[in-house]
This record gives sequence, structure tokens and C-alpha cells, in this order.
Amino acid sequence: MRMEGPVRIAIADDNVEFCHLLVDYLKRYPRLEVVGVAHEGLRALKLIKEMPVDVLLLDMIMPNIDGIGVLERLRYAHLPRRPRVIVFTAFGQEEMTRKAVRLGADYYILKPFDLAILVQRIMEIARVLEGDSSYPPIDLEEIERVVTEMVERLRIPRSFKGYFYLREAIFLTALEPAFITEVTKRLYPRIAEKYATTVKRVERAIRFAIETAWAKGEIELLNELFGPVDERKGRPTNASFIAKAADWVRLDSLARQISKIEEG
Repeated sequence: MRMEGPVRIAIADDNVEFCHLLVDYLKRYPRLEVVGVAHEGLRALKLIKEMPVDVLLLDMIMPNIDGIGVLERLRYAHLPRRPRVIVFTAFGQEEMTRKAVRLGADYYILKPFDLAILVQRIMEIARVLEGDSSYPPIDLEEIERVVTEMVERLRIPRSFKGYFYLREAIFLTALEPAFITEVTKRLYPRIAEKYATTVKRVERAIRFAIETAWAKGEIELLNELFGPVDERKGRPTNASFIAKAADWVRLDSLARQISKIEEG
């Protein structure tokens, strides 16, 4: 059954200024309608019970009841239809993110993030809600091409083992975003097994590859991934770099697939 009207969105985040920014940004999209904003968990639950909500944008850290508490209560709430949930999380909250996924979060997005990426996630959920089978399936070859192009633009020499390890890490995370919450427990071991090496060597090689990319990569690409590159901010962690790169790859490859469909 197709949805009638726009995708109804509720926002739960205690950062008032960010909420205003997000509401203004989402207004640009006619298919998206913000039906309510809450700055703490109890109000978010009340809002969801009072009106139909298709997608809940939920911050993990809020007063009174945090994002985990909201998800726990949603599991047992008597609602005509449970909203789809996109959680906002930060690095260093891996255990909280894993718990959110176990409690039913549909997506998670790492802060800070590009608002265009958030809109893409909402649109993906909207297609699921509508049962839109025209949405293109994941094209593994296209994603692999985009990842390879990205790593080449980062100007990491192919003679570096980190070139192959980082490419594999971005590819796997683009296919399965949950990898980024278990980098040392799942992602590195998976790569180490493929290349017959150790987890420590994978981690060190990726670190060196990222340092090389930060120093020699295309500045336009680095700015697109991380905002204006500033040495005073420090270089991103392995997990941060992989997560941002994987999100960029997913969006770019999806845009290419949609473009091919429209041209065909």
C-alpha cells in the first residue's frame, strides 16, 4: 500500500539550535513534513502517541529519557504503526549504537553529518514505507568502482598495504554500515582474514594510509568528506574516516544508479 501525503517526521534532539536548522532544511523537500519537535525523551514519546509519525529522528543523548529509553518504550507502546527510527550517535558510543540497533533502530547516522545524507536516509525509508519496488537494488560492482575511484583520488600508493585494507574497509562498511560500530571486533578481523595478516597490522596500515591521504589527497574530496580541512582539528580516527567515506560511497553509487535508470 502506498503512503498518502508527505513523509511525516518527528525530531527528538535536545540541541534547540540544531533542531531549528534541521526543520528549515527539511522544508526544502515537499515530500517531507516535520510534524513535531521534542527536546527530551518523555516529550518525544508523548508526541509520537499523539499524532501519526512515519520517521523519528532520535538523538541518543537527551535529558529525562535518552534515546535508548525512547526505543525501549516504543517496543511496548500501543501504536497503530511504529515509526521508523533514525538515530543520531557520536563516535565513542559504539555500545549504545549496537543497543539501539538491537532495539529496532532502522538506521544510525554519525555526528557530525551532512544534512543531505540524512535526507537520503529518510528517502530510503520512505520508499520502504511505500513498498516502492522500483528502488534500485545495491549494485556491488558500482559500489566497488566508486570505492576504487575514491581511494585513487586520495592518492594512496598501490604499493601500500593500507591501500587495499582501506579500500576493503570502505567497501564492507558501505554494504553493511553496522561494521563501523565494531571496527576492531568485526571489520579489522574480516580484512585480516582475507589478506592473511593480523588485526594490528591492518589497523596500522589503514592509519598510515589515512595519514597519507590527509597529506596528499585531493583537497576537494577531503573537504567534501570532512568539511574544510584544518590541521588544528587533527586528523580523523580510522573509524571516523571509514564511516564518512562509506556514507559518501553509498550516496554517490546510488545517485549513479538512479541516473542510469532515468537515462534508460
